[in-house]
Amino acid sequence: MDIKGTCISSIADEHGPIYVYETKNSRILSFDGKIYQSCMKLKKINGLHLGYTQAMMTGLLFIPSVTTATIMGLGAGSMAKNLLHSFPALNVHAIEYRAAVAQTAKEYFYLPDTDRLVIHIDDAVNYMQNTDVKSDIIFSDLYNSQGMEPKQVQLSYLRDCKNALNEQGVLVLNICHTTLELRKELDELLALEFDKQLISFDVDSHNTVVLAFKNDMPSISREELLEKGTLLQEEMNIPIARYAQLLCDSQGW
Repeated sequence: MDIKGTCISSIADEHGPIYVYETKNSRILSFDGKIYQSCMKLKKINGLHLGYTQAMMTGLLFIPSVTTATIMGLGAGSMAKNLLHSFPALNVHAIEYRAAVAQTAKEYFYLPDTDRLVIHIDDAVNYMQNTDVKSDIIFSDLYNSQGMEPKQVQLSYLRDCKNALNEQGVLVLNICHTTLELRKELDELLALEFDKQLISFDVDSHNTVVLAFKNDMPSISREELLEKGTLLQEEMNIPIARYAQLLCDSQGW
């Protein structure tokens, strides 16, 4: 199904097209004119509109204090904007392979110009191999017009992400629009690298969110988790309490 709305920007780089659509209430980034890559509400430019991006923020429930976050795959910058707006002391590193995507985020999606946001135009695998940045949380949402980026399905990449986390850090992955074979391979690699330090749950949009902990999962009760979800919901202005409940129910907590 084609995206509804008026196309207000259509450019292409060596990797393919980049479209921006606008409706009465929203602005949408897409790489193929069919699948939403990012969506921004025009009256809520720092919000997270897509359910899976809201669900990915559940990784923050397990972190005592977040000071540094890394986002693999900038897109329109929705996650970066929400994090920067919600946590005034937070520094964000965003890795984007396509310079044209980062420029589109700045021109059409109000990505802020701030010292707290560092955008690295680089290949995700290469960046993770070479970075010295240690993050409390890493969001890995690597997609192209065909679906999940195969580079996300590499043991070396997952290991480098793990090494780039602080001791209580969490790697958060989004899984969607992928083949059964690629999903099975990723599940096997995650189990190999993170052993029993994994939580996953399905989101309404047919996405699966995976939380992979660098070390043992924090000891936290259902009540504490739900309470923190309520507090983060107020702080971030997204329905994270709902996803905290979903996460608990999916794990039988």
